[in-house]
Amino acid sequence: MAGWEMRPASVADVETVAELRAVVLRADLERLGRYDEQRVRQRLRNGFAPAHTWVIEVGGAFAGCVSLRPAEDAHWLEHFYLAPHLQGSGIGTAVLRRLLEQCDRDGTLVRLNVLQGSPARRLYERHGFTLETEDPVDVFMVREQALAVRDK
Repeated sequence: MAGWEMRPASVADVETVAELRAVVLRADLERLGRYDEQRVRQRLRNGFAPAHTWVIEVGGAFAGCVSLRPAEDAHWLEHFYLAPHLQGSGIGTAVLRRLLEQCDRDGTLVRLNVLQGSPARRLYERHGFTLETEDPVDVFMVREQALAVRDK
C-alpha cells in the first residue's frame, strides 16, 4: 500500500472532488441508467460539507476524499471516492478502518448508502456493515460499534 495522508477538506476542493465523483461513479450509474454528466457533479456540490470531509493524498497529490457527517442517531459515511488507479491498493481499507476506529471509540453507529451492484459494497461488508434497506438504485447499510470495543 502506498503512503497516504488525510487532511481536512476546504471549499476550494469541491470541484476536484466533484470531478472524481463523476469518474468513479460513472460505470455504476450508467449500468443503472442514471448517469447524467451535470447531475453527478451538481449533487456533490450541493451536499459538499468541508467541515466533515477529508481529502486523501498520496505523495502529496489528491487521491480521493471521504466524509463522515454527524446525524441525529449516527454518522453518515459519504463521498468516499478513491482515484481508480489506486483502488485495490489497500488505501480505501486503511482510510475506512481509521474512521471506523474513531466511531467505535465514540460509540457511534455508522450508516451509508452504496449503489446497487457496486463493488464497494464488499469493502463495507468486510468491515461489518449490514443491509438496512434497499431500493432499485441504492443499498442502505449500517454498522454498529465493533464488539471488541463495546466489551471493554
